[in-house]
Amino acid sequence: MKIKSKIADKEGLDRILTRIAHEILEKNKGSNNLVLIGMRTRGEYLAKRLRNKLIAIEGIDLPLGVLDVTLYRDDFRKRIKQPQVSVSDITFDVNEKDVILVDDVLYTGRTVRSALNAIMDLGRPSSIQLCILVDRGHRELPIRADYVGKNIPTSLNEEIKLKVEEFDGEDAIYLIESENK
Repeated sequence: MKIKSKIADKEGLDRILTRIAHEILEKNKGSNNLVLIGMRTRGEYLAKRLRNKLIAIEGIDLPLGVLDVTLYRDDFRKRIKQPQVSVSDITFDVNEKDVILVDDVLYTGRTVRSALNAIMDLGRPSSIQLCILVDRGHRELPIRADYVGKNIPTSLNEEIKLKVEEFDGEDAIYLIESENK
Protein backbone atom coordinates (compact mmCIF):
# COMPACT_ATOMS: atom_id res chain seq x y z
CA MET A 1 0.00 0.00 0.00
CA LYS A 2 1.62 3.22 -1.16
CA ILE A 3 0.17 6.18 0.75
CA LYS A 4 -0.24 9.30 -1.36
CA SER A 5 -1.76 11.45 1.41
CA LYS A 6 -3.47 11.31 4.77
CA ILE A 7 -6.92 12.88 4.42
CA ALA A 8 -7.99 12.74 8.07
CA ASP A 9 -6.67 11.64 11.44
CA LYS A 10 -8.53 10.54 14.59
CA GLU A 11 -9.75 14.05 15.43
CA GLY A 12 -10.76 14.73 11.84
CA LEU A 13 -12.74 11.49 11.68
CA ASP A 14 -14.48 12.37 14.93
CA ARG A 15 -15.44 15.83 13.61
CA ILE A 16 -16.86 14.30 10.43
CA LEU A 17 -19.04 11.89 12.42
CA THR A 18 -20.24 14.66 14.74
CA ARG A 19 -21.31 16.78 11.76
CA ILE A 20 -23.08 13.84 10.11
CA ALA A 21 -24.93 13.04 13.36
CA HIS A 22 -26.31 16.58 13.45
CA GLU A 23 -27.26 16.42 9.75
CA ILE A 24 -29.17 13.16 10.33
CA LEU A 25 -31.09 14.64 13.26
CA GLU A 26 -31.88 17.81 11.34
CA LYS A 27 -33.16 15.97 8.25
CA ASN A 28 -35.23 13.51 10.30
CA LYS A 29 -36.47 16.07 12.86
CA GLY A 30 -34.97 14.03 15.69
CA SER A 31 -34.30 10.36 16.20
CA ASN A 32 -37.71 8.89 17.06
CA ASN A 33 -38.09 6.63 14.02
CA LEU A 34 -34.41 5.99 13.22
CA VAL A 35 -32.53 2.71 13.10
CA LEU A 36 -28.89 2.36 12.07
CA ILE A 37 -27.41 -0.43 9.98
CA GLY A 38 -23.65 -0.58 9.49
CA MET A 39 -22.18 -2.52 6.59
CA ARG A 40 -19.47 -5.03 7.44
CA THR A 41 -16.67 -4.34 8.16
CA ARG A 42 -15.73 -0.72 8.68
CA GLY A 43 -19.25 0.59 8.21
CA GLU A 44 -20.17 -1.44 11.27
CA TYR A 45 -17.70 0.50 13.44
CA LEU A 46 -18.70 3.85 11.92
CA ALA A 47 -22.36 3.07 12.66
CA LYS A 48 -21.52 2.27 16.30
CA ARG A 49 -19.70 5.58 16.68
CA LEU A 50 -22.50 7.46 14.94
CA ARG A 51 -25.06 5.80 17.21
CA ASN A 52 -23.09 6.89 20.29
CA LYS A 53 -23.06 10.48 19.01
CA LEU A 54 -26.79 10.42 18.29
CA ILE A 55 -27.50 9.02 21.77
CA ALA A 56 -25.33 11.72 23.37
CA ILE A 57 -27.19 14.46 21.48
CA GLU A 58 -30.75 13.11 21.77
CA GLY A 59 -30.55 11.08 24.98
CA ILE A 60 -32.52 8.26 23.33
CA ASP A 61 -31.27 4.76 22.51
CA LEU A 62 -31.25 3.70 18.86
CA PRO A 63 -31.38 0.20 17.38
CA LEU A 64 -28.15 -0.79 15.66
CA GLY A 65 -27.69 -3.64 13.22
CA VAL A 66 -24.87 -5.03 11.10
CA LEU A 67 -25.32 -6.10 7.49
CA ASP A 68 -23.13 -8.43 5.42
CA VAL A 69 -24.02 -8.20 1.72
CA THR A 70 -21.55 -10.77 0.37
CA LEU A 71 -24.23 -13.16 -0.87
CA TYR A 72 -26.20 -10.28 -2.46
CA ARG A 73 -23.32 -9.01 -4.58
CA ASP A 74 -23.72 -9.25 -8.35
CA ASP A 75 -20.14 -10.49 -8.70
CA PHE A 76 -20.51 -13.24 -6.07
CA ARG A 77 -20.45 -16.13 -8.55
CA LYS A 78 -17.78 -14.56 -10.78
CA ARG A 79 -15.11 -14.39 -8.09
CA ILE A 80 -12.41 -17.02 -8.30
CA LYS A 81 -11.52 -17.24 -4.64
CA GLN A 82 -14.08 -18.11 -1.99
CA PRO A 83 -15.59 -14.93 -0.46
CA GLN A 84 -15.53 -14.35 3.28
CA VAL A 85 -19.15 -14.46 4.40
CA SER A 86 -20.07 -13.05 7.79
CA VAL A 87 -23.36 -13.01 9.59
CA SER A 88 -25.72 -10.08 9.45
CA ASP A 89 -27.04 -9.07 12.86
CA ILE A 90 -30.31 -7.14 12.61
CA THR A 91 -32.58 -8.03 15.52
CA PHE A 92 -35.19 -5.28 15.07
CA ASP A 93 -38.07 -4.72 12.69
CA VAL A 94 -37.25 -2.38 9.78
CA ASN A 95 -40.88 -1.98 8.70
CA GLU A 96 -41.96 1.68 8.71
CA LYS A 97 -38.55 2.74 10.10
CA ASP A 98 -36.16 5.33 8.70
CA VAL A 99 -33.06 3.24 8.11
CA ILE A 100 -29.67 4.97 8.13
CA LEU A 101 -27.35 2.69 6.14
CA VAL A 102 -23.72 3.39 7.04
CA ASP A 103 -20.65 2.46 4.99
CA ASP A 104 -17.09 3.71 4.65
CA VAL A 105 -16.44 4.43 0.95
CA LEU A 106 -18.88 4.92 -1.92
CA TYR A 107 -17.37 3.94 -5.26
CA THR A 108 -19.34 2.16 -8.03
CA GLY A 109 -22.56 1.87 -6.00
CA ARG A 110 -22.77 -1.91 -6.41
CA THR A 111 -22.27 -2.68 -2.71
CA VAL A 112 -25.00 -0.21 -1.79
CA ARG A 113 -27.36 -1.80 -4.34
CA SER A 114 -26.67 -5.15 -2.69
CA ALA A 115 -27.42 -3.66 0.72
CA LEU A 116 -30.71 -2.19 -0.50
CA ASN A 117 -31.77 -5.64 -1.73
CA ALA A 118 -30.81 -7.21 1.61
CA ILE A 119 -32.72 -4.60 3.63
CA MET A 120 -35.82 -4.95 1.45
CA ASP A 121 -35.73 -8.69 2.12
CA LEU A 122 -36.12 -7.82 5.83
CA GLY A 123 -39.20 -5.64 5.39
CA ARG A 124 -40.51 -2.34 4.07
CA PRO A 125 -38.82 0.68 5.70
CA SER A 126 -40.33 4.17 5.43
CA SER A 127 -37.01 5.30 4.00
CA ILE A 128 -33.44 4.17 3.54
CA GLN A 129 -30.88 6.96 3.84
CA LEU A 130 -27.27 6.38 2.86
CA CYS A 131 -24.48 7.68 5.09
CA ILE A 132 -20.99 7.46 3.59
CA LEU A 133 -17.73 8.55 5.14
CA VAL A 134 -16.02 9.15 1.77
CA ASP A 135 -17.49 9.48 -1.71
CA ARG A 136 -14.71 8.86 -4.23
CA GLY A 137 -16.78 9.02 -7.43
CA HIS A 138 -16.76 6.61 -10.42
CA ARG A 139 -20.38 5.50 -10.01
CA GLU A 140 -21.66 2.67 -12.21
CA LEU A 141 -25.19 2.80 -10.80
CA PRO A 142 -27.45 5.81 -10.10
CA ILE A 143 -26.81 5.85 -6.35
CA ARG A 144 -25.95 8.87 -4.22
CA ALA A 145 -25.42 9.35 -0.52
CA ASP A 146 -27.72 11.42 1.69
CA TYR A 147 -24.87 12.14 4.12
CA VAL A 148 -21.24 12.42 3.01
CA GLY A 149 -18.29 12.97 5.31
CA LYS A 150 -15.88 13.93 2.51
CA ASN A 151 -15.99 14.05 -1.27
CA ILE A 152 -12.58 12.96 -2.52
CA PRO A 153 -12.46 12.54 -6.30
CA THR A 154 -9.97 9.82 -7.21
CA SER A 155 -8.35 8.64 -10.38
CA LEU A 156 -8.82 5.03 -11.41
CA ASN A 157 -5.35 4.18 -10.05
CA GLU A 158 -6.16 5.58 -6.60
CA GLU A 159 -8.21 4.23 -3.70
CA ILE A 160 -9.47 5.49 -0.38
CA LYS A 161 -8.50 3.44 2.67
CA LEU A 162 -10.32 3.99 5.94
CA LYS A 163 -8.70 2.64 9.06
CA VAL A 164 -10.61 2.36 12.32
CA GLU A 165 -9.08 1.80 15.73
CA GLU A 166 -11.32 -1.17 16.54
CA PHE A 167 -10.27 -3.15 13.46
CA ASP A 168 -7.01 -1.64 12.17
CA GLY A 169 -5.46 -0.18 15.35
CA GLU A 170 -5.62 3.38 13.96
CA ASP A 171 -8.18 6.00 12.98
CA ALA A 172 -7.35 7.59 9.62
CA ILE A 173 -8.45 8.14 6.04
CA TYR A 174 -5.75 7.65 3.41
CA LEU A 175 -5.52 8.24 -0.32
CA ILE A 176 -3.44 5.35 -1.65
CA GLU A 177 -2.08 4.18 -4.97
CA SER A 178 -4.11 1.23 -6.21
CA GLU A 179 -2.35 -2.12 -6.47
CA ASN A 180 -4.26 -3.16 -9.60
CA LYS A 181 -3.60 -0.44 -12.14
